[in-house]
Amino acid sequence: MQNLTKREIVQQIYKEKKECQQGEILQNDVKDIVHRILDILLVSLAQGRNVELRNFGVLEVQVRKPRVGRNPTKPDKDVVIPKRAIVKFKAGKELKAALKKLDLSLVEKSKQARARK
Repeated sequence: MQNLTKREIVQQIYKEKKECQQGEILQNDVKDIVHRILDILLVSLAQGRNVELRNFGVLEVQVRKPRVGRNPTKPDKDVVIPKRAIVKFKAGKELKAALKKLDLSLVEKSKQARARK
């Protein structure tokens, strides 16, 4: 099982839209829409706004406290990791329900295949 890419999302939307409607829609139009959606999400998160996608989940901006870490190549020296913003994802109800039905052996096989690459 491979990762889902932006290109695959565009192709799937294009294919489904083409089957449902007789009007002409170009794949580049779908690509532009997907890009615009992702740009809107990026700008909103960069402004500190949370993004709520009903039944899918919430992308939440959180502040990670400063902490002390260690450089693995120089473990005798402590490194201060500064305070920073991160994005956390909280799954929605429908996504959680779908994940309960997921065949975990497929996920494990996929992970092992990626580790071998």
